[in-house]
Amino acid sequence: MLGNHGRGLTRALFTRPALAMARAGVTPNMLTVAGTVLSVSAAVLLLPQGRFVAGPLVLALVLVADSFDGILARATGRASVFGAFLDSTMDRLADGAVFASLTAWVALRMEAGHLRTVTLVTALSTVVLAGVVPYARARAEAVGAQASVGVAERTDRLVVVLLATLAVGLGAPSWVLTLGLSYVCLASLVTVLQRVRAVAVQTAPASSAGPGPDSGSVPGVPGPVVREADGTAADGRAS
Repeated sequence: MLGNHGRGLTRALFTRPALAMARAGVTPNMLTVAGTVLSVSAAVLLLPQGRFVAGPLVLALVLVADSFDGILARATGRASVFGAFLDSTMDRLADGAVFASLTAWVALRMEAGHLRTVTLVTALSTVVLAGVVPYARARAEAVGAQASVGVAERTDRLVVVLLATLAVGLGAPSWVLTLGLSYVCLASLVTVLQRVRAVAVQTAPASSAGPGPDSGSVPGVPGPVVREADGTAADGRAS
């Protein structure tokens, strides 16, 4: 939801800087890879050590800058199928690094007890579900359906967990991080269910006579749609 509402603002703010980058020879794919390297490095080097002020702040800056590649691609006419694929793949690496690094902190540094057990289980579940959300959309579009619905797209998940992490770094009790992870976990599960339902509704008329669910096509539905696997396609990385 945050991603959908924030795209107009990021386009207004970042189009001119993106065009300046283009004049300097920077390409959208360069920005995509550089942003992923920064995200993974910040997550792995800071979060497992419990650096919950520097880590979220650096990652928040990178998250904001993540809009540049799509804006640059659209503004320069360099949007491409490969760019969309690369952007989506790199996003999965960055997201995995953030949630896995928090899971490592919980396992290695959080005080032993019932809260750590609950937080660890929640964190592990979040790692899985945060990856299933974009996969559900990508798989839906591979069979010609649309599954862009959901209460927890990428920006929502990262903003909530980074705010919870920052709060703990500023002195809040550890259960605040547990609460943030729990929200992301539950919202991700709800989003997956919403997307499954959306695809079920769209494919229902042709499901009785068509090929099996693993065939990769749905009779009567247009062919594969190439888009982002999550909410970033509107920034122009897809053709």
